[in-house]
Amino acid sequence: MKTYAVVLAAGKGTRMRTELPKCAYPILKKPMIEYIIEHIEVSDIDETICVVGHKKEYIENVLKERVKYAVQEQQLGTGHAVLMAEDLLRGKEGNTIIMLGDMPLVDQSVINNVLEMHTRANNDITVLTTTFDNPYGYGRIIRDKEGRIEKIVEQNDCTPEQKMIKEINTGIYVVNNLYLFDALKQIQENPRKKEYYLTDIISIMRNNKQKVGAFELWDSYKVMGVNDLYSISIAEKYLRDHINKKHMLQGVSIINPETVTIGHNVLIEGGTVIYPNTYITGSTIIKKGSKIGPNTEVHSSKVHENVRIKHSLVFDSEIHKDSIVGPFAHLRNGAVIGEDNRIGNFVEVKKSTTGKGTKAAHLAYIGDATTGKNVNFGCGSITVNYDGVNKHQTIIGNDVFIGCNTNLVAPVSIGDKVFIAAGSTVTRDVPKGALAIARNKQINKEDYAKNFIRPKDDE
Repeated sequence: MKTYAVVLAAGKGTRMRTELPKCAYPILKKPMIEYIIEHIEVSDIDETICVVGHKKEYIENVLKERVKYAVQEQQLGTGHAVLMAEDLLRGKEGNTIIMLGDMPLVDQSVINNVLEMHTRANNDITVLTTTFDNPYGYGRIIRDKEGRIEKIVEQNDCTPEQKMIKEINTGIYVVNNLYLFDALKQIQENPRKKEYYLTDIISIMRNNKQKVGAFELWDSYKVMGVNDLYSISIAEKYLRDHINKKHMLQGVSIINPETVTIGHNVLIEGGTVIYPNTYITGSTIIKKGSKIGPNTEVHSSKVHENVRIKHSLVFDSEIHKDSIVGPFAHLRNGAVIGEDNRIGNFVEVKKSTTGKGTKAAHLAYIGDATTGKNVNFGCGSITVNYDGVNKHQTIIGNDVFIGCNTNLVAPVSIGDKVFIAAGSTVTRDVPKGALAIARNKQINKEDYAKNFIRPKDDE
């Protein structure tokens, strides 16, 4: 029999106070619902349905074809939300795990363990519970004298005695599909909230003589819900600590890990050193021997062996082995830095490729350019790639020296072994082996500066 997942992501999340629907809000630069779907994809689940509603296009844009969609047009509670998946699950034998889209810390081990326990115990419904020292805001698990689950009571409906109970409902259930939708249709509207609570399914199935069980999770932090921007910060801390520990146990040296943030999908080889105040996210890959940071941000980039990056920004770019980037460099939009390069102080490289041994030590802009090997960009060199309407290409050959304060006005092509004099503005192609000088003749007018320099008062 197959196993299905229904992920509830239709809510507005008004406490987040943002324009994004709650489940699309990013944690470590990735929408929180994507963490859940990624864990489902590597678990024992065969098919996933996501229930969307408020600003559903945001969730659909994140998950695309990875899931099937059911739509909850009206926000009538969690019980009503699950019912929206009936058309996609009707008549399918197996079990369905119901999950909330605002629990990014629920990993595949939690999913697989509760599914395994549900099957082994031959339950008709299993609720995942945990214990909080401060259970305020959570539904309480009510058990009978024999310790069996009797019902779940929401915080606002609890008696004073029930509020003292620390075992809570996480909102995660595994249910036999044969009984799921019949039970959902028996849920009564809550008179106070005017919603249909999924929690009522426990007492309904118990009254129907169906077997109700519980799986108690010891790692209670994994089922924390994210309801506001403060809880986002708490979830990020748990994720950051977990991810950093994993990398350090695999041979990555992280200096002052409390200040280092590494995304969930980042791959780092052993022998790498990460210095303080460094942020590595997206689909970044870092090869062995590299040293990243301090005060550096790398996003969705590939860093090869023995690269040094410090005090710099690297976005959607690639840096080949033995290169040095920074301090205060900026690589972006598909920059590809060749082997043994130096991209130094206040240099920006955008949508360009540099060859082996190329150097831009300081104060340069390389945009929409293809550069050969052993090219030297002098201080203040610029590829002038934008004419106000369109971007244009600059092609630079091998073994080229570009003097300080040179403008290469694209489209332009520079041949191999060219020397460009400092202060030149190059607007035409330069052939191989040429010396290019493109500046006005200097004129000195004797005894003329007094017309522009104001005397000091004491002179």
